[in-house]
Amino acid sequence: MKWDDEAVVLSVRPHGEAATIVQLLTRQHGRHAGLVRGGQGARQRGVYQAGNRVVASWSGRLPEHLGTLECELECSYAARVLDDSDRLAALSAAAAVCEGAMPEREPHPACFEGLLVLLEALEGEHWAEVYVRWELAFLAELGFGLDLTACAAGGDNDQLAYVSPRSGRAVSLSAGIPYKEKLLPLPGFLVGRGEGGRSAVGEGLELTGFFLERHLFHPHDKPLPSARQRLAQRFDRSGGAPETTSIT
Repeated sequence: MKWDDEAVVLSVRPHGEAATIVQLLTRQHGRHAGLVRGGQGARQRGVYQAGNRVVASWSGRLPEHLGTLECELECSYAARVLDDSDRLAALSAAAAVCEGAMPEREPHPACFEGLLVLLEALEGEHWAEVYVRWELAFLAELGFGLDLTACAAGGDNDQLAYVSPRSGRAVSLSAGIPYKEKLLPLPGFLVGRGEGGRSAVGEGLELTGFFLERHLFHPHDKPLPSARQRLAQRFDRSGGAPETTSIT
């Protein structure tokens, strides 16, 4: 069995004295692992770094086997943001979320394309806001999209300010005030108000992190990846999750 595909490196772990096990997000084969012989050598270490875009060749005797990988480097996104610890933390968080949440060997081309868009955006001015939008799109692609288009309680849709942790639906400012301690804040840049900023990004990371953990990690008895938790801490939104609310 053999295939060739575009891929992004998600993680690299030593295996034995010289080899590594590499996790990839591929365009057509989903999250897929493989053994890289000699992967710990100096010549190959530069290829197998989280965030690198590669052309991957996988081969195995049977489809369910781990198999072996050979990759050719196309672009090193980590090298582009190496001097910015915040952007590098976002890259690490995205790779960890993909590795921890995506089902193995299940094709999700939209997730692959979305990750490429995020990696390209890390050099831009509004990269942090793009990261929050990427997590929202990631949730939607895996079947857990949020509804941020209308107030769940029938309030004014022009003043959406909260999200119900119970339903994942937006709540207006007026309808949400009595329940504000139990609701998640909805940053304005996600509904067309304002350009973002560190505080708003922190709110966005709290919002997406809550639903990532609930729908994709907690069901498998896993916490949010530590890299994702560290990214949230950089934006000063490390409070606990709210209680569920009666708003539908």
